[in-house]
Amino acid sequence: MNLYIHLPFCLRKCNYCDFISFPAVPPPVTARYLKALGREMEMAAYALRPGKAATVYFGGGTPTYLAASDLVGLVARVKDVFGLQGGAEITVEANPGTLTLEKLRNLREVGVNRLSLGAQAFKEGLLRAMGRAHGVGDIYEAFTWARRAGFANINLDLIYGLPGQSSEDWEDTLDRALELEPEHLSVYGLELAPDTPWGRSYSQGRLALPDEQEVVDMYWRAREKIRGVGYEHYEISNFARPGFQCRHNLTYWENRPYLGLGAGAASHWGNRRWQNLSYLESYCGAVEEGHLPAAEVEILTPERQRGDTLFLGLRLLRGVSLKEYAERFGEDLLEGYGRELERPFDLGLITVERGFLRLTDKGLPLANEVFAAFV
Repeated sequence: MNLYIHLPFCLRKCNYCDFISFPAVPPPVTARYLKALGREMEMAAYALRPGKAATVYFGGGTPTYLAASDLVGLVARVKDVFGLQGGAEITVEANPGTLTLEKLRNLREVGVNRLSLGAQAFKEGLLRAMGRAHGVGDIYEAFTWARRAGFANINLDLIYGLPGQSSEDWEDTLDRALELEPEHLSVYGLELAPDTPWGRSYSQGRLALPDEQEVVDMYWRAREKIRGVGYEHYEISNFARPGFQCRHNLTYWENRPYLGLGAGAASHWGNRRWQNLSYLESYCGAVEEGHLPAAEVEILTPERQRGDTLFLGLRLLRGVSLKEYAERFGEDLLEGYGRELERPFDLGLITVERGFLRLTDKGLPLANEVFAAFV
């Protein structure tokens, strides 16, 4: 079983963020939420009998906005309610400005073995413009503390295509990130949702972004530079040292079952997919009344499951195994999607290699155009 737990709290909302998160929430509200989260764990364990967790991922928001004692208590609750498989991967997302050496030691001692640091950029002006609650110095300090606390598996999140970000800025960010020698790097192009400060500014013509070709060049430069020092490019936006791929996120890309707990968390279980109520009051209220807080439940048709497996699997650089697909769905992938695949094949965006259907280098920056055929 793979478990995601949403902790929707942060110091302040970033200018590009459209995740379900609530800034500067007072302690009584977080206490109520954590109590409801513990109750949801118990109800989900009883209703679904999911078995022990192979991966646990605490996302947000900023999980490390919470006190160390709260996070330690959550990990202990997961162990008590679900149990952990041997060698379970336990990840906590963290804002560098919310960490102390003591908090990191507490997390490591309770069994958290993977830290995902939201560095995003290594230029003070860019961090301020983004609305981040940390500076460049906080990134270095947090990373150093994490190593001292015993973390041997650290991811850094980076963003390119930011307003005011030059190619030279991006090159410097990559250099500084690689100097820290993290085990994993996630490299994301900026995506602006309309209902965010930056999204509104952009739609009103008050925010300038790098041009499209410059953004594509930033992606290729990141790929060249990161692969050049020994990282494997294993997913469109993710790079890892050998043996350090994010096992939890592979669950999503391989379209395998996962259970999401907390406000707004999504789950995929059997032939159902659902999302929890998003607002704190509605989420907590439902759980306190003894109800699982699912807001929307979708029954996945066999056709939908096949399409999801294909477009999610194509995010992986290795692609989709033709053999595993046939075993899972009882049909030949290339025959079943012959019409949809014809144009991407003709354009050289996809290929079949060693029994896998995968994106070509040409197809990587055009992946969304390929995926559109299956969604």
